[in-house]
Amino acid sequence: MGVSCLTVPVLASVQFSSSLGSGGIDALKLHQPPYNLTGRKIAIGQVEIGRPGMFGLDKAVSKNRAISPVAVFLRTEAAKSNTGVDPHAYNVAAVMVSKDKAWPGVAPNARLYSSAVGSTKNMGQPEECLSAQHIALQNSGDVRAINFSFGEPLNRDPRPEAVLDGQALLTLCIDWSSRVHNVVYAIAGNQGKGGIPIPTDNFNAINVAFSSPTEGIFNKVHVSNLAGNNQGLGDRLVGKEFNIGGRRSVSLVAPGSNIPVLNPDGKLNKSTGSSFAAPHLTATVALLQEFADRQLRIKQPNWTIDARNHQVMKAVLLNSAEKIQDHGDGLRLGMTKTIVDKQNRDWFASDAYKDPKIPLDEQMGSGHLNTLRAYQQFMPGKWSSTSSIPAIGWDYNTINTTSPLEYNLAKPLKQKSFVAITLTWDRLVELEDKNKNQQYDVDENFQDRGLNNLDLYLVKADDPKTEIVACSSVSDIDNIEHIFCPVPANGNYKIRVKFKQQVNENTQAYSLAWWTVPVN
Repeated sequence: MGVSCLTVPVLASVQFSSSLGSGGIDALKLHQPPYNLTGRKIAIGQVEIGRPGMFGLDKAVSKNRAISPVAVFLRTEAAKSNTGVDPHAYNVAAVMVSKDKAWPGVAPNARLYSSAVGSTKNMGQPEECLSAQHIALQNSGDVRAINFSFGEPLNRDPRPEAVLDGQALLTLCIDWSSRVHNVVYAIAGNQGKGGIPIPTDNFNAINVAFSSPTEGIFNKVHVSNLAGNNQGLGDRLVGKEFNIGGRRSVSLVAPGSNIPVLNPDGKLNKSTGSSFAAPHLTATVALLQEFADRQLRIKQPNWTIDARNHQVMKAVLLNSAEKIQDHGDGLRLGMTKTIVDKQNRDWFASDAYKDPKIPLDEQMGSGHLNTLRAYQQFMPGKWSSTSSIPAIGWDYNTINTTSPLEYNLAKPLKQKSFVAITLTWDRLVELEDKNKNQQYDVDENFQDRGLNNLDLYLVKADDPKTEIVACSSVSDIDNIEHIFCPVPANGNYKIRVKFKQQVNENTQAYSLAWWTVPVN
């Protein structure tokens, strides 16, 4: 089984580009006043081949208390001391929850539950699904995000002539668990021949590619990420490791090159791979969820438990991602850096920018994770289509086949300013529950009931008789629609969500996030 990491010892004198600072995901600001967000009381999970060591249980970490998981398991059983401890799993955990003052994790006070799948000789996707389910049920069933810094190669999939069509057992499991357990799955996005493409062909999780820094700024998709769909046909047939039908496999980019991580013995390493990008995202969810719980506790207006929904997190994280650096006038939504792909092309050169049927770039997804921006996207709270909406916000709602839902922006939008809007919904995967215990068991399977088709529009709304669609995202194959476009003229606008085609149920839950620039 391939694991996307390279780990080499590091001398203390080496200066790192901090992946948590302003050149990376800008999470350190949220640790400080006035935010004071460190993931307190928020449960997150980790599933890998091995597990991080636990102080008091494992000798390997007897001199190092920087990482303290709440519980560690071998699949669904409590872990035995000194077995299954894995430096890679420890490194990944460090990115999330390290309490080391010099090298803190993204969410140092989050509650981490970790399961080791164990040796791959006798284990496969059923045991990996069981492990994921077990972690999702921890903390009284309240785990907000689960990190997958591992995966399955296609050559181990038992299906004849297996391809990335979303039908592998582990992929179906992730999509089912996302919905049923309401968990954000962050999936390491490394692929390529001999790589770990399953479950990157999921629909409901967030797949993370990794960036490398230029002069301290993480702004370029690293060369060893998956090649694009437009590579030579011969190469594709050799690897077979691309989503069929043209659906993109990358949702977001996060730092993953030369990331400083702690080893079980407390020494520092630097590591590279999407294994270390995914946990930046997982732990970002913990920071946002701590904020959401705080807002709910004080009964803040426009906050409901919908803030805990995995689709809301997905829409917020993708919509707030960085693409093109702002000039200082706010017209590009205050973005702090321009992200480029492996060929040094920016978002404006992407087919995702030019073609409304393509919501995500094949290498960059919707852009680069920025935790502070995700907080700014999340902070205004939930706004429904029944009232006018602020310039920035989100909603979780249900639409039926009969009529579109429209969100009227309260203030006119500014010409040449950019609008970012993201719509997400789930593929409907159900458990074929033979023994009716409402849990996955090793001899059970999942049923893919398909994907309803929703579309997204930005509409100029000054005159109902002459409504003009300014921008749209109308993919036929994705469960993400994403708009990033300039406003053609000053004026009033609205966001329209349309249920275009029914494949399973006649109602569809969805989440919407938007970021706009009003005239004044």
